[in-house]
Amino acid sequence: MTYSLLARDPETGAIGVGVQSHFFGVGRLVGWLEPGLGGVATQAFVDVSYGPRGLDQLRSGVSADTTLETLLKSDDLKAYRQVAVVDAEGRVASFTGDRCVPSAGSRKGEHAVAQGNMLASDKVYESMIDAFEACTAPFPERILAALRAAEDAGGDARGSQSAMLRVVSGKRSSAPWEEVLMDVRVDDHLDPIGELTRLVAMHRASDSIGDVLFAPRIMMGAYENVAPKELDAALAALEGARKPLGENQEAAFWKAVLLARAGQVTAAEALFAEVFASAPHLRGYLSSIAEVGFIDMTQLQLA
Repeated sequence: MTYSLLARDPETGAIGVGVQSHFFGVGRLVGWLEPGLGGVATQAFVDVSYGPRGLDQLRSGVSADTTLETLLKSDDLKAYRQVAVVDAEGRVASFTGDRCVPSAGSRKGEHAVAQGNMLASDKVYESMIDAFEACTAPFPERILAALRAAEDAGGDARGSQSAMLRVVSGKRSSAPWEEVLMDVRVDDHLDPIGELTRLVAMHRASDSIGDVLFAPRIMMGAYENVAPKELDAALAALEGARKPLGENQEAAFWKAVLLARAGQVTAAEALFAEVFASAPHLRGYLSSIAEVGFIDMTQLQLA
């Protein structure tokens, strides 16, 4: 009922998992990751405990192979399970029980493993490794390319419903929530991979907005000692976020705010006029952020 790709990025150490299934909310079941440690993808007639128990094994310092052996050893129903493991060194291990519904199987690549069950054909998981290794895009998009290839090869024999893509950094941390690089889920959709693709682009756009919005001096606190290159980079990030957001004016709004903070009043006024033409409710929001010091309204002349 599910196909997935679990991988480590050899360049950054990041760990990622992508999955699709004809099952509601597959993201809450299959993929388990920990920054700088590794990950587990547990599926078929799924035992969700394989995820946290597998991470416990990796945390103890054992390899992907040993982790997998330990998980299977205590499971009387392992013939119905499908599971993959990747460790911090990029070593991968996988298992497909002989009671998993065909087409079912897995294929290993460099620092990656693809697996699936109840598939249209074995080409589904085979194509994932080929697409992942051929793609030159950033790591999350490489996983997304693998999911798209699987779907194009026939995907789940029953159809499509939900998908997930999650990536964490290669850094061990006492604050692991800070090392989550991407976490996007589609719980119920006619084209979950297409929707996941759209949401990944929105995720990147939202990250660009957040990087500027939460930046001291640039947006938070007094605008001071901001080098021209810093300003140009922040404005470019906000402009780049506008297209993926479509009619959502969040990036354009904060770009206008930043222009005003930087003293580029004429450009700010023109952009605010554009924003308010399609999102008039943001006028009141502008007054609200002015009350707490994000912008000086006295310098602006807004129609």
